[in-house]
Amino acid sequence: MTDDVEMVVVSRDPALPYSKGLMAQALMATGLSPERAYEIAAAVGERIHDSRQGTITLRGLEEIASAVLGEADGHATIARFRKWQSLTMLARPLVILVGGTTGVGKSTLATQIAHRLGISRVVSTDTVRQVMRAFFAPDLMPEIQYSSFDAAAGLRIPLSDWTDADEAGFIEQAKSIAVGVNAVVDRAITEGQRTIIEGVHIVPGFLDRSRWHDAVVVEIIVAISDAERHRSHFYVREWETDGIRPLRRYIQGFTKIRKIQDYILAQADKQGVAVLENDSIDKTVKAVMATVLDAVSEHAPSAIPSRGG
Repeated sequence: MTDDVEMVVVSRDPALPYSKGLMAQALMATGLSPERAYEIAAAVGERIHDSRQGTITLRGLEEIASAVLGEADGHATIARFRKWQSLTMLARPLVILVGGTTGVGKSTLATQIAHRLGISRVVSTDTVRQVMRAFFAPDLMPEIQYSSFDAAAGLRIPLSDWTDADEAGFIEQAKSIAVGVNAVVDRAITEGQRTIIEGVHIVPGFLDRSRWHDAVVVEIIVAISDAERHRSHFYVREWETDGIRPLRRYIQGFTKIRKIQDYILAQADKQGVAVLENDSIDKTVKAVMATVLDAVSEHAPSAIPSRGG
């Protein structure tokens, strides 16, 4: 089958008319910004209207993408679009794990990815911790009663002189929260639900990977290397939440937060987990989408064969 006759599916129901929104969502799944995705989707709509047909060939979509984005970016977008088609054919549940220290943009990134992939289930490890707090008395599990960078206050055993208390407290907390995160992953796999789990407690090596064989699990760590840029995120977050997440508390704990990032990055290096530098949310979203689509394409049959295939 050649590109000239390969039809791009823009709706799961062939009886429905062309949807610019569905096409734009599919294009955003390739990593395009919403503006660019809607620009191409609108041009596709015009092409379909002019041709009086309800479909467009992959070659036609590539021509439009190249006209809007430029030839090189247009070709790259179509290559990623092919992988997105694999996602629609994926029989296994997809679970995306987004980790990183406090303030690196995990929640924003998870929301962006969920929108692009049409995933409705996004779970924070802070939510998991809050649920566990309701079931375990402070005396039984004190490490989960504190923020990740204050978890040293919950340590119940004496530490050696060369052990870092902040790191040790975070490790104890993350290990405890991992029990709940494993349960969320298990439920997603059992129910066949596409799920994103984000939070500081997604630490490479702490989760039970033996449970993942029935799913496509993509594990990503987000980081901000530059300390001042990282610090600035807390100023923005206080403004965006009207002080619900007060700046002073995070600035006072900033050294501890950075220390936790160092530990998470060391674990990612040991476990071979991808680390993405979040210097631009648009670039990071694009990188995450590429990582996810690469993983999906390895586990699902291609809906559209490669050129010349």
